[in-house]
Amino acid sequence: MSRVPATPGPSGTARMIRVLLAEDQGMMRGALALLLGLEPDLEIVAQVGRGDEVSAAAARTSPDVALLDIEMPGMSGLDAAALLRAEAPGCRVLILTTFGRPGYLRRAMDAGARGFLVKDGPVEELAEAIRQVLAGRTVIDPALAAAALAAGPNPLTDREREVLACAADGATIADLAARLHLSESTVRNYLSAAIGKTGTRNRMEALQAARAQGWL
Repeated sequence: MSRVPATPGPSGTARMIRVLLAEDQGMMRGALALLLGLEPDLEIVAQVGRGDEVSAAAARTSPDVALLDIEMPGMSGLDAAALLRAEAPGCRVLILTTFGRPGYLRRAMDAGARGFLVKDGPVEELAEAIRQVLAGRTVIDPALAAAALAAGPNPLTDREREVLACAADGATIADLAARLHLSESTVRNYLSAAIGKTGTRNRMEALQAARAQGWL
């Protein structure tokens, strides 16, 4: 991966790349901030531990790139990416996650992310990916890209995903219908469709299969 020169500032000197870091694990967040801060052209302008804090932090600090984990409290990194696309279109999003699931990659790209990397890579590679997405390029972990192509698109509709995710706590059909403001027969139909599409025997197996693929 070739190095992209830092963007020149108005005075001709290299302009620092402003980075927002969203990671729910404090130790990981601190380590990333420290290591990325050692790069001569990167500046960590905001750190948050919740997905629902990303939008406000971006409005406050105007980052060039948002580095987002996927699984965070309050809001997932994928939902936060979609929100940033609407509220801060000038901010490029790079997803960094432990979970290299094909479905996550597709959802990240649909949400407007320009990069997707797993956390086991070297920090130098991450720093270079930040520069690349700021330059308008797309950076995707090669193994994950191949897996996503092999897996195909998410077969679940938005409603099927919603009902299946809501069923994670073992709620009854009646409870699900009340929560989602649907009829019980409609809830059964959505669950049955999700079970069929995942090739499983019941809703809990369907939930596990969908999570393993990154479809939820």
